[in-house]
Amino acid sequence: MKFTHDAIVIGGGAAGLTAAGGCALFGLKVALIEAGEMGGECLNHGCVPSKALITASRRAAEAREPTRFGVTLAAPQIDYSGVHMHIHDAIAAIAPHDSQERFEEMGCEVIRDHARLVDKHRVEVGGRQISAPRIVLATGSKPLVPPIEGIESVPYLTNENLFDLTERPGHLVIVGGGVIGMEMAQAFRRLGSEVTVIEPEALLARDDRENVAVVVEAMKAEGVRFVTGLAKGVSGGPGAISVAIDNGESVDGTHLLVAVGRKANIDGLNLEAVGIETGRDGIVVDDRRRTSVTNIYAIGDCRAGPRLTHVSGYEGSNVALEITLGLPAKVDYSALPWCTFTEPEVAQIGLTEKDARAKHGDAIRVVTETFHDNERALAEGNDAGRAKVIFKGKKVIGASLVGRNAGELLLPYSQLITGKASSFAMGSAIIAYPTRSEITKAAAFAAWEPTVFGKWPKKWARFVSNMRKRFA
Repeated sequence: MKFTHDAIVIGGGAAGLTAAGGCALFGLKVALIEAGEMGGECLNHGCVPSKALITASRRAAEAREPTRFGVTLAAPQIDYSGVHMHIHDAIAAIAPHDSQERFEEMGCEVIRDHARLVDKHRVEVGGRQISAPRIVLATGSKPLVPPIEGIESVPYLTNENLFDLTERPGHLVIVGGGVIGMEMAQAFRRLGSEVTVIEPEALLARDDRENVAVVVEAMKAEGVRFVTGLAKGVSGGPGAISVAIDNGESVDGTHLLVAVGRKANIDGLNLEAVGIETGRDGIVVDDRRRTSVTNIYAIGDCRAGPRLTHVSGYEGSNVALEITLGLPAKVDYSALPWCTFTEPEVAQIGLTEKDARAKHGDAIRVVTETFHDNERALAEGNDAGRAKVIFKGKKVIGASLVGRNAGELLLPYSQLITGKASSFAMGSAIIAYPTRSEITKAAAFAAWEPTVFGKWPKKWARFVSNMRKRFA
C-alpha cells in the first residue's frame, strides 16, 4: 500500500502534540489533525485557566488577613473582569507553544477539521483521504454531565465555559467534590462568591483521607459549605438555580457548576467499523497504548486510564519512540504523581497508604513527618500539613503530602520509587536550609534511623571509642 504519511495523529492536545511533534522532529512525515482549538483541554479549559484563577484568588486571600507578621494590608477590591482578563492573558501567553505555526515549523502537516477512520490505515478528513502505517488517536475527553432531572433545562457551567464568565457568581453551587470542584470552590470563595459543594461520597476520593481532612478544614474555615448527598434534580433559570438533594435538602444559588468527572471524546471516529474495542472509560488499550487494532494507538484522555496532562505527554513521548525507532515502550505508573492545587495543596505519588495495605498488607511501614517540625514552615507561619511516606522494607512505594506547595516536593519521590535514588542517599543528602524539602530528607532518614543507630552500629561505635582510649 502506498501511504501519504508516516504517521497520522488525531487530536491537538497534550498527548497528540507530543506524539506528532516527536515523530516530526525525527524526520517523519506527520499529519496532525485538530478540529477545535490547538492545545486541547489543558490550555483552553483546564490547567492553564484554572491555575490563573487560583493565582488571582490567592492574592485576594492574602489581603483578607489584614494584619499579620506586623504588616497590614488593605482589604481586597475584586474586579472580576480583571480576573477574567488575567485568565485569558495566561492562555494567550502559552498558546504559541501549542500553535499550528509551531508544529508546522517542526514539519507537521496540520489539518484543522474533523476526522474519521476509514480502515486501519486510512483517515478521512476535510474531504480527502490520507493514510499511514501508524495512526494515533488523541482526541481527549469532555465533561461528564450526569442524568440529573432538569439539567438540560437550566443554564449550567462546566470547565468548558466556566472561564468565560465576566461577572463573579453570587453563589456558586458545585456538584462534585473532585479536583475541579475543590479547586474552583476555594478559588471562587476567595474571590468573594458564596460556594456550596455537593458530593455524595468522599471528597478528593483517590487521595489520603487524613490529608484531605486538612484541606477540607481549611476550606470550611474560609467559608466553603459542604453538603453530603446526591444531586437528584435542578430547576430555575439564569441567576436563580435550585438543586434538590436526595437527603431532602435543597441548595439555591446563582450559578451551577457540574464537575463530576470526564468521559472519553470518541464519538464520530468510526471506531466500531474499524474493529477498535471500547469500554465504559474509553478506548481499550494495552500497556503500550495499542488498541485492539495494533497499528492504531490511543493515548491521553480518550483511552481507559489516568486522565492527567503529564500522563498525556508521557504517553505521547512513548508512542513517538515506538513509531520512530521501533522500540516497544510500555507505560510505568508505579510513580504516577498528581496534585490538587488547593491551599494547602494535596499531592500524591505512587501508592496511598490504603492501596499499599491492600496490596502488601503488614509488609509496609508508614513514616510521617509534619510541617510542624519544619523550620521553614514555622518561619512562614504556615505549618499545616505533613508528608506520609510508605515503605516496603527500605524502598519507597508511595508518598502522600499535604501543605503549602506540596506538589513541588514530589520530584525526589519519583526517583525513590523508580529506584533511581535510594532512601538512604536521600536521608544523607545535603539540602538547602531552610526549605520545605527538608521534610523529604527527614522522612527518608526516619526509615533508616533504627538501622543506623541500631544494636550493631552502637557496639561498633563503642569498640572504636575504646580503642582510641587505649592507644591515645
